[in-house]
Amino acid sequence: MDVYSHLNGSASAAGRSATTSSTSPTQITAGTPTHNTPPNATLSSTSAANESDGSAQSGQLQLQQPAASVPAACLACRGKHLKCDGMTPCSRCLASNSECIYIASRRGYKGPRRNTAANPNKRHASSSPDVSPSASGDGCPMLLGHTSVSAHAVPAPTMTAVSAFHPAVVLPATEPASPFVPAPPGGMASLQVFRNPYLNGTQSRPMAVIPPTQHQPSLAERCFDAFYHFFHAGHPFVLPRDSMVRLMKEGTTNLDAVVAAMRYIGSLYIDAGPARAMYLDEAIRLCYQPTTPKDGFLIQALLLLIIGLDGSCQQERARELLADCERIAVEINLNTRSFAAMHGRGNLVMEESWRRTWWDLYVCDGMIAGVHRITNFLLFDIVADVGLPCEEDQYLTGDIPQPMYMDDFDDQLFSGEDRPFSSFAYRIAAMRNLGRFMRTPVSLFPGDENVAKIESLLTNWKIHLPEEKRHNVDKKCKLDEMMFQGHFITHACTIMLHQPLSQLDSSPARAVTSCAPHRPIASGESYNVHTQHTITAAYEISQMITQPVPILSHTHFFTCVITLASIVHLSKWALYFLPEEEDLRQQIRLNIGALTKISEVWKAANTACGQVKGVAQEIYRTKKAHQINPAFWVGFTQEEMISSLNADEGIMQEIEGMLAVTQPQ
Repeated sequence: MDVYSHLNGSASAAGRSATTSSTSPTQITAGTPTHNTPPNATLSSTSAANESDGSAQSGQLQLQQPAASVPAACLACRGKHLKCDGMTPCSRCLASNSECIYIASRRGYKGPRRNTAANPNKRHASSSPDVSPSASGDGCPMLLGHTSVSAHAVPAPTMTAVSAFHPAVVLPATEPASPFVPAPPGGMASLQVFRNPYLNGTQSRPMAVIPPTQHQPSLAERCFDAFYHFFHAGHPFVLPRDSMVRLMKEGTTNLDAVVAAMRYIGSLYIDAGPARAMYLDEAIRLCYQPTTPKDGFLIQALLLLIIGLDGSCQQERARELLADCERIAVEINLNTRSFAAMHGRGNLVMEESWRRTWWDLYVCDGMIAGVHRITNFLLFDIVADVGLPCEEDQYLTGDIPQPMYMDDFDDQLFSGEDRPFSSFAYRIAAMRNLGRFMRTPVSLFPGDENVAKIESLLTNWKIHLPEEKRHNVDKKCKLDEMMFQGHFITHACTIMLHQPLSQLDSSPARAVTSCAPHRPIASGESYNVHTQHTITAAYEISQMITQPVPILSHTHFFTCVITLASIVHLSKWALYFLPEEEDLRQQIRLNIGALTKISEVWKAANTACGQVKGVAQEIYRTKKAHQINPAFWVGFTQEEMISSLNADEGIMQEIEGMLAVTQPQ
């Protein structure tokens, strides 16, 4: 089964059916404008006129008979194996604004003939219509997903189906070109032999005269590619691209739901138009239809939808799917060690995918609970003995080692064994610390021993990291997204642990509620150790934005972590005067810039960005009102007063400039 046929589903078949019903044989009527015919093309109406009984009857027959077969096709239509109307230019080239060129066909040519007719209007045997794909089924391999059509079938129009499950809806092929046109899957490019449309149907050899037209990916294909290009590294539990393509070509039926969910996620990163909503609806329908088996692929599809909905400001709907996903995962024993081996089909990569599916569900459940503070991290209390995932390069290349387990991770300092653990394993450990914090009673006073216990867990996670795991880059100096997430989970947990006991009044940032409800925190006269922990963690989160990678390469959960750090920065900026005003200004600028960029894909970031801007404006106006009172400046030198005024004015100008084109929806 061809992978792109699977991606497009029944859309191409429906497109052919719709075209057949809407395209009728053209009738020549008086006053109808026509194009100039190509030099080797003649009308075949003379014979029909000779067989009629009179001139009137001849004219009537001429009007009613179907259009004559086209003696030649232009190069563009030949290269695409499409029907050409023989006009100059033809209607297809005219519609696509392409150059329309005709060359004489050499079908049936047997060398020069003697006594060649001098009549230029005489139709020769070598003037043949355009060549259709072979009826034997050997269609052009450039047209991935192409199926041969009969001689009487009308070819599909140049329209791209937007959904395999909504065949009646099509979009014009005017989408911007994908910046990541994929290579043919499975390295098949070296094995392809292109069929020459200028040869007889029984002959086949590489095309020597004119190269075939490059396949233009459909919207479904581009969404599939966008999923792997932008999203997969942040939540790498779905099979790697090559493995997924191989299963799709084999015709695995229970992939429909997860592929539909992948298309929905990919559509968030490109201009998909109304197809985005259709992909979402279709993915949800497939997940909940009675015939869909409850297996690991269903868990993967639901998890993708949960992540996408949460980042698209549909948190309530995401929580509903999360409850179903967790229930089904436990029902099918995804949390057990034996699940991967029992359902891996003897494929080590698939076994690794099942392990990653459980642990990514675990991490996402914790992230949603931590940043939104509405759910309670249900999976933290579920007993699981699933093997830990391997490194990302091992997963992508299929070099899967023997898995290790959380017991091995916890005992590594005492067992005496120097065993390296993957970045994914450290990400899981960071989320487990957040779960322990969420199970700790709320601290109402400094010095609480529960706070000290959680801080010990967070500090141990950081100080026992191997050297190569400390800087969010792998051995090839590329972003290690799993360690990146592990670090920001730890920083976010630090803020949530220490902020309630800090001396930073949170009331100035009470309007920032895009991720979680406001938590009132009383102000104090001086900094304490909890304040320092909170400010340091917020600073570290802002510095993570400076990583030399596209901000959209991170998981969308980074949005709420940036928002959490912004609340700390704004609370600190609300103080009347700070010696480090300039450094704070740069941190706020970093956070707003990151939220602005992330909002290009995720609506939740757009909402957070607008709220942070509104709070900054409110703090600025409040400080200005205080600065009008001369008593405010008692004890300040003139240099400190000028520095404070300039810093406040500068940060507001930058915020206004960066958010001029980004307004909350």
